[in-house]
Amino acid sequence: MANILIVEDEKKMQEIIAEYMRRGGHTCFVADDGVDGLMALKNNPMDLMILDIMMPHLDGFSVCKMAREMSGLPIIILTAKGGEDDKLKGYDLGADDYMTKPFSPKVLLAKVNALLRRSSALPAEIINAGKISVIPASHKVFLDGQEIVLTYKEYELLHFFMANPGQVFSREQLLNRIWGYDFEGTTRTVDTHIKTLRQKLGGEGKHIVTLVRSGYKFEVV
Repeated sequence: MANILIVEDEKKMQEIIAEYMRRGGHTCFVADDGVDGLMALKNNPMDLMILDIMMPHLDGFSVCKMAREMSGLPIIILTAKGGEDDKLKGYDLGADDYMTKPFSPKVLLAKVNALLRRSSALPAEIINAGKISVIPASHKVFLDGQEIVLTYKEYELLHFFMANPGQVFSREQLLNRIWGYDFEGTTRTVDTHIKTLRQKLGGEGKHIVTLVRSGYKFEVV
């Protein structure tokens, strides 16, 4: 069904994850450290990456940041740290979801399939607003004619906003709509992603309006 890149230095964990991904019908590529993971991503078409944080040579945070410069594919980070700041750091660098060790491989597979479904269930029309153009069929975003690279969640947020101009959404509504009802994070995740999305949109980030105590809306002026 999909090409999954697993970047995990613990061989036993790597094998378990790969086995469950294959049971789900996916093709697996494995890497023992961050350097090999980036090389695999560069040389093979990948649909999703499962990325451990604590690795030798190059940690997962660095890999996530570099991977985001290469691709907009969904990234799930694996971490033994349960602290909110570590999770927010991952999101800030472009991760789309996370699992805290120890975790259920079945739940990980469910998260993988959910992200893949969302990334493939894209309408074909082109949506324009100001200098922003979104082409859902190819998952591409153009700013004043130049393509920009967004993370999967940043793309989902922008596409959702542009498909619903002028409508106000609370942080909870955005969290449920973009991350899903089973997401374990907090509404700070929404703020972090909108901050980076605005930065990438430059002056056009003005279309994403913050409403105090209400949430956000996309306003075309």
